[in-house]
Amino acid sequence: AGFSIEDYDPAADGIDDVGVAASRVAAAAEASRALSEPMVLTGRAENHIRGVDDLDDTIARLIAYRDAGADAVYAPGLTDLDQIAAVVEAVGVPVNVLALPNGPTIAELASVGVRRVSTGSLLAAAAYGALMTGARELLREGTSRYAESRVAAAELKEAFDG
Repeated sequence: AGFSIEDYDPAADGIDDVGVAASRVAAAAEASRALSEPMVLTGRAENHIRGVDDLDDTIARLIAYRDAGADAVYAPGLTDLDQIAAVVEAVGVPVNVLALPNGPTIAELASVGVRRVSTGSLLAAAAYGALMTGARELLREGTSRYAESRVAAAELKEAFDG
């Protein structure tokens, strides 16, 4: 099990000062380590996903979060493999990357040392996209050809039951 501490403040609609964010990571690390089963703490630098394309600042933030006790780090929004490789090389803890349609493949990410990949809301959004496509077809055309791409119940059962 695990959790993330991110440096974006929705109330201020901005990125927190790195010192403030690192202190939150440190507090979370202390609390996690006090548990009978500590959780994996990920320190998140939100710059890139919030439109701030500053790799040096991102790396500095991730290092600060590592130093504050993060077990892993994450900078969602990075899609350039060379930038991702620079993060991996600089931080010295496992790096998580958000799998984006315009980003590197899983194999490419693994080749530069990425240890974890997240899909964020993308898998759910894709499922909702299929739902919307089917609903539109049913409403507009009165047909249900959308169901031809459904997953068989037995396959779903096997996937979820293991």
